[in-house]
Amino acid sequence: MAKYVGAVDQGTTSTRFMIFDHSGQVVAFDQKEHEQIYPKPGWVEHDPNEIWTRTQEVISGALAKAGIGASDLAAVGITNQRETTVVWDRRSGKPYYNAIVWQDTRTADMVNELGKEGGQDRFRDKVGLPLATYFSGPKIAWMLQNVPGLKEAAASGNAIFGNIDTFVIWWLTGGPEDGVHVTDVSNASRTMLMDLKTLQWDDEILKIMGIPRSMLPTIVPSSQVYGTAKGALSGVPVAGDLGDQQAALVGQTCYSPGEAKNTYGTGCFMLLNTGTEIVPSKSGLLTTLGYKMGDAAPVYCLEGSIAITGALVQWLRDNLGMISRSPEVENLAKTVDDNGGIYFVPAFSGLFAPYWRSDARGAIVGLTRYVNKGHIARAALEATAFQTAEVLEAMEKDSGVKLTALKVDGGMVYNDTLMQFQSDILGVPVIRPKVAETTALGAAYAAGLATGFWSNLEDLRKNWQVDKTWEPNMDAGDRATMMGEWKKAVTRTFDWAK
Repeated sequence: MAKYVGAVDQGTTSTRFMIFDHSGQVVAFDQKEHEQIYPKPGWVEHDPNEIWTRTQEVISGALAKAGIGASDLAAVGITNQRETTVVWDRRSGKPYYNAIVWQDTRTADMVNELGKEGGQDRFRDKVGLPLATYFSGPKIAWMLQNVPGLKEAAASGNAIFGNIDTFVIWWLTGGPEDGVHVTDVSNASRTMLMDLKTLQWDDEILKIMGIPRSMLPTIVPSSQVYGTAKGALSGVPVAGDLGDQQAALVGQTCYSPGEAKNTYGTGCFMLLNTGTEIVPSKSGLLTTLGYKMGDAAPVYCLEGSIAITGALVQWLRDNLGMISRSPEVENLAKTVDDNGGIYFVPAFSGLFAPYWRSDARGAIVGLTRYVNKGHIARAALEATAFQTAEVLEAMEKDSGVKLTALKVDGGMVYNDTLMQFQSDILGVPVIRPKVAETTALGAAYAAGLATGFWSNLEDLRKNWQVDKTWEPNMDAGDRATMMGEWKKAVTRTFDWAK
């Protein structure tokens, strides 16, 4: 009998393959970065072929490290950077264009045009999302309008679309040789094209955006056997699919309404489980699908999306050369006692929740001759915590639920300085689980549930264990002052880009 479950975790900057045992512990993993392509200001692309190559490499790498074969895996799940848009030829697998990444802002004019009728919330009642450059639908429309020959290829049925989950599953299950063309409800809910109630593509929105329905994958549950893998995972059921933030919600075992998690990665994403109820946001949050396990009712979420958190640390490393490795930012920040009066608003590609301002651009405010690079490092870390606090404020307003603790995961949760400040500025405990790579774990859980490796959600809850808790120790007055200064700084970034 198979002892393990595997998960492809295809993220914004790298791809991993992780292998978990029945208790949810990591057995082995392999990870490789891929190139970030910036053709113009505000444009961000990835090479889909490179991503598929890296996926194959890390699958083989992790299996070798674990000393196991495909037959030892009960199932494989996929989790992915959401909204990143690929269009490729179903006959050859060749992409028509680079993948347009979720951070990309080239569709700003198109989004503004769509908003002329009905405003930013034109489709929100149906899809739970505001009009924004973030989502996949306008990215597909941009490709159809700007990539030579693509419109004709789409009309003839040869050009097909997917977020990265769809692209990876298609290749995993055979590619041009009968590859399965599917996406789960959580990824479909990030396209701006799926009706939250029916869980089907919306013909009216497709028509408005000029997207042929024939391009789109079939919408499926997050936990179900979609097909069988070929290649290095030959014979393994491909049985789980979740957008990365929903996967982290599942990995953090937030299965009850009112439970929330925050993932600290390239961006930051807080999700609150609202159960089987669709809760519309009046405070700038997204209403989105959490997950759908097999035939069970879909579970919905409120989500606060922050574009730039870990990416700000990478910027200090790559663009400014202030550090040589990302973890060094903490030591640099600890060379000073506070932020020196500066606030760093990383609106590099506009602001996401709760503002949704694509006209905003990054700013450091409050600079004096006193400020040094330690203060800048500290302000960069604090920016992540301030943005999270604003999202939490909006979430409590929308849901009426007062959060008592925040479960956290992702790469930045090993930064003690950041996590302590996060707890201080929220005024609630911040809890890191023993397995902090909950994104891959959630995809593994979905796949394992579909194949009987785990019996039910209670099985998964038993696996969750606390690693570390940070308690707040900031004075309430200081907290209010700092949040006020932060919000003032945010307003300085508005109306910058045309």
